Formats: sequence, structure tokens, C-alpha cells
Amino acid sequence: MAASSPNADNDGTSDQVLVEDCRFTRILTLNRPQQLNALSTPMIMKLLKLFVAYEKDSDVKLLIVKVFAMPETSLGFFPDIGASYFLSRLPGFFGEYLGLTGARLDGAEMLACGLATHFVPSMNLAYLEDLLTKVETSDPFVICASIDQFSQMVPLKASSAYNRLDIIDKCFSKETVQEIISALEKESASMADEWIVVAIQALKKASPISLKVTLRSIREGRLQGVDRCLTKEFRLCCHILRLEASKDFLEGFRAILVDKDRNPKWEPPRLDLVDSKVLDQYFAEVDDANWEDLKLPSRRNLATNYVSKM
Repeated sequence: MAASSPNADNDGTSDQVLVEDCRFTRILTLNRPQQLNALSTPMIMKLLKLFVAYEKDSDVKLLIVKVFAMPETSLGFFPDIGASYFLSRLPGFFGEYLGLTGARLDGAEMLACGLATHFVPSMNLAYLEDLLTKVETSDPFVICASIDQFSQMVPLKASSAYNRLDIIDKCFSKETVQEIISALEKESASMADEWIVVAIQALKKASPISLKVTLRSIREGRLQGVDRCLTKEFRLCCHILRLEASKDFLEGFRAILVDKDRNPKWEPPRLDLVDSKVLDQYFAEVDDANWEDLKLPSRRNLATNYVSKM
């Protein structure tokens, strides 16, 4: 397969979003590893341009997007791109655990909790990708059958936090972040599970306001459709990027991705100092006549398969 980018502009992003044309398939690869593949504005505009073009192109039957990363509370941000919808629908309160701690999952865990529909060993990914490039239809059943040829069931590791869903539910079902941390500390005192210690450390290092935004967003997502979740997350992004109440996102970006001292100075520095009125402001529509709220277009229903790997 030869890499090409017929739609590439001279905007400096062609090497950040790699494009491969393979018959009826297009493969997009995010290529900013030093920045953990965090999306820049030019990358977003590039992807949007490609997505719109592919939707109108009858020759494009399948789109493969690859080297994903989700902004975390450790960056002073919150899980977006519809995360409040899909995280809130994971078993028990596993979504709150993932969203608040930024815990990394392996392929078996993603499959077990429902974040992935298939598990394909890394050694077979190239073969699967080659097979998918030969698909000449957008029929989800045909695509799923192709993935099934390489997918397999894998057992969870004994140390997986998903094996302790009972403890996760007990702790992460609490009403506030402070109560969640307190519950975890009590559990940690009576058992020596490493995942609990790691979770506590992650929560205590994260941006206090981001933790509260994340918990509220996921909790609200349990009662919202995907359209309302996306609109809500758009508004949250706007408020955060406008730096209206906190500069934590810039500070987290500096500490984690730029200077890499991993020592952000959050404002406010503690959970008990987060003003509830400020939190409410994050979830409100942007109060600016020149600022347009999210308008979701009508789209035909598209099936999506999420392939995990080791």
C-alpha cells in the first residue's frame, strides 16, 4: 500500500494526519506521538475536511482511524468526544473510574467492559488491515465478519482492576470526588491492591476542577442521549479553552506535554475550593452573542467497530 494524501494542503498538518488511499478504504493515522496524539486545531480542521469529503464520496466504503489518545484530568481537561455518553454506559461505575483516574486499559479489559467490540492480537493487525482494504462495501455485517476472522477472546489478567468491579462500584458510586477518594483510602487500608493506590495517586494529582467537571459530566450522561452529551461537552470545551474560570488546561498542557516537569500548579489547588457556581458556569451555554452553540447535522446511522489489541 502506497501512502498518499491527495487532499493534503500546505498547512503543515500533512505529516500530523497521515492518509492512505487503498481502493475503497481510507486509513487515517494520527501522528503527533511526542504530544500523545493530542489534537491541534489544524488537525481537527484537516480531519473534518476529510470526513466531509469521504461522506460524499461513493468510492469510500470504509474508514480506518489509528494511535488514539484521550485528554485526561491530569491535563486539566476532561474526557470528551462523547465520553460522557459511552463511559456512563459501561458496567457499574467503571466509567467513573476510567474518566476520573485516566487509567490505561489493555485489550482484554477494553473487550470485557465493552469499550471494544473485537480483540485482535498485534501480530494479526497488518493482516486484518490488508483484508479490510479489499472490502468493497459499507455493510457493517460484512466488515464485522472480516474482523471476526482475526479476533479472539482473551482472559483478564489477575491484577486487572476490572476483576474488582465490586470495589470500584462501592467507591466510585459516591456522590462527590472527595467521598470517592475517602472510600478508596478506606479500602486501601484493608487490602494491598496496587490499582487502588495508583487510583488514589492519580486523583490527588489531577486538576480539582477537572475532576468535578468530569464526574458531573458522566453522571449527567447516564440520562442523556448522545446528541445532548456532545452538546454538553462542546460547551465544556468552549468554557475551558476560553479560560473563563480556570487556566488549568494551559497549566496541565505545559506540565505534561511541553516542559514535562509533571508538576502542574492547579488553580484552585484543592477540591474543597472549587466554587459550585463556577462549576455550573462550565455546563451553561456560552454567554457570547458571537459564539455559536453546537448544531448537530442529521446523519444516516453508521455502525462502528472498535478493535482493540495487545
